[in-house]
Amino acid sequence: MASITRGIDGGRLLEEGGGIKGGGLSKEMRHGRTAHNMSSSSLRKKSDLSLVSKVPCTLLRSFLANLQEIFLGTKLFILFPAVPLAVVAHYYHFGRAWVFALSLLGLTPLAERVSFLTEQIAFYTGPTVGGLLNATCGNATELIIALFALHRSKIEVVKWSLMGSVLSNLLLVLGTSLFCGGLANLHKEQLFDPKQAEVNTGLLLLGALCQTLPLIFGYAVRNSSGEQGATTEPTLVLSRACSIVMLVAYVAYLFFQLKTHRRLFESQEEDENDDAVSEDAPAMGFASALAWLIGMTVVIAVLSEYVVGTIEAASESWGISVSFISIILLPIVGNAAEHAGAVIFAFKNKLDITLGVSLGSATQISMFVVPLSVIVAWIMGIELDLNFKILETACLVISILVTAFTLQDGTSHYMKGFVLLLCYIVIAVCFFVLKTPLTEGLNSSYLAARKDVMVI
Repeated sequence: MASITRGIDGGRLLEEGGGIKGGGLSKEMRHGRTAHNMSSSSLRKKSDLSLVSKVPCTLLRSFLANLQEIFLGTKLFILFPAVPLAVVAHYYHFGRAWVFALSLLGLTPLAERVSFLTEQIAFYTGPTVGGLLNATCGNATELIIALFALHRSKIEVVKWSLMGSVLSNLLLVLGTSLFCGGLANLHKEQLFDPKQAEVNTGLLLLGALCQTLPLIFGYAVRNSSGEQGATTEPTLVLSRACSIVMLVAYVAYLFFQLKTHRRLFESQEEDENDDAVSEDAPAMGFASALAWLIGMTVVIAVLSEYVVGTIEAASESWGISVSFISIILLPIVGNAAEHAGAVIFAFKNKLDITLGVSLGSATQISMFVVPLSVIVAWIMGIELDLNFKILETACLVISILVTAFTLQDGTSHYMKGFVLLLCYIVIAVCFFVLKTPLTEGLNSSYLAARKDVMVI
C-alpha cells in the first residue's frame, strides 16, 4: 500500500515511498530527462487536485488523481474526444475518411501522454533505464503504424510514412523552430552546441547510405543481368544486412548517449519562470504509470489499425495520393505534440532542446524504427527492403545534407529555418503532384510475383 498511498503537498499529490522522497530529485536522477521529455513537458499544465484531495477513500483518491493527471494534465486535452469518436465512427460506419481523420487527431494527445508516462516511469527506474524507455517509446506511434501496415502487407505505406517522419523532423520541425526562434530573438545571438548535431547527422548519413545502397545495387544488377526479377532476393539480403548494421549503430549510439558522453545530450534545465510544468517530482506511482502506459499503447494500436485500414479510402475521398498522405499528413499530425514543444523552446532561445527533439527523433526513426521494421517483416515472411525508390531516396539524402550544412557552425538565425521550410514545401508539392496509383500502396513485391505467375 505504501507505493500507492499519496499525500497532499502544495496542492499536488506526491508519491510516498517507492524510493522517491520529498518533492525533488537529485541532479543525477534528472539526467534521465532528454530533449523529448522537455519538449513534451512544455505542453503540460498543472492539475488542480483540491477537489480530489477531499475524497476519503485512499484508493479512489489515487485513481481519480491519476485520471485527472492523464486527461487534464495536457494542453491537448481538447483532442481526447476524437478517440471515442473514431471508435464510434468505425463501428457505425460513418465513413472511412471520417475514421481516418478522427484517428489521426486522436493519436496526437495519446503520443504526448506516452511521453509523459515513460518519464513518470523513469523517476523510479533511474536515468539509464529512463533513457532507454524514451529511446524505444519516443516514436511508438510511427512504429505501431508501421507494424500494422506490415501486417496488411502495405509495404509502400510503411516506407512512405517512415521516410516522411524523418523529412518532417529535419525540415518542417527544425525549419519552423529555427525560423520562429530567429524572428522571436532578432536581437539575441542564437547559439547551440554543434557536437550533438554532428553525432546525429553522422548517424543519419549512415542510415542514408544503407538506404541508398539497395537502390544502386538494384540498378547495377538489373543492368548487368538484364532480368527484371533478378534483383529481388539479393536486394532483400543486402537490406537485411544493412538493417542489422543500423541496429548495431543505434545500440552504440544509445551507449554513447546514456553512458560515455551523456553530458552532450543533457537537456537544459528550465528557468523558474517558465510556463512548463516542473517535473522534479513524480505525479503518479510506478504501477499506475505502467498500467496507464500499457492502456495507452493498446488504444494507439487500435487507432493505428484504423489509420492503416482507411488510408486508401481517405485518399479516394479527398482526391489526394496515398504517398502524399503517408509522407506529409501522417508525420505532421502524429508528431504534432512533439513538434509544438520544439517550436516553443526555440521561442525561448533553447535551441539545444529543439535540436535534441528534431534530430533525435529523426535519428530514432532512421536508425531504429526503419531497420526494426525490416527485421520484423523478415520474421513475418514479408519482403520489405530498404529500397525507397529513387525519388524518395533523393529527397531523403538531400534533406540530410542540407540540414547538416545548416547546423555546422553552431549558430542560427531565421534565414536558416526559412530555407529548411522551403525545402519541405517543395518536397510536399512534389508528392502532391505525383499521383501514385493505389495499387502501389500494397505489397509491391507480392504484386510483381502475382504478375509473373499470370504471365507464366
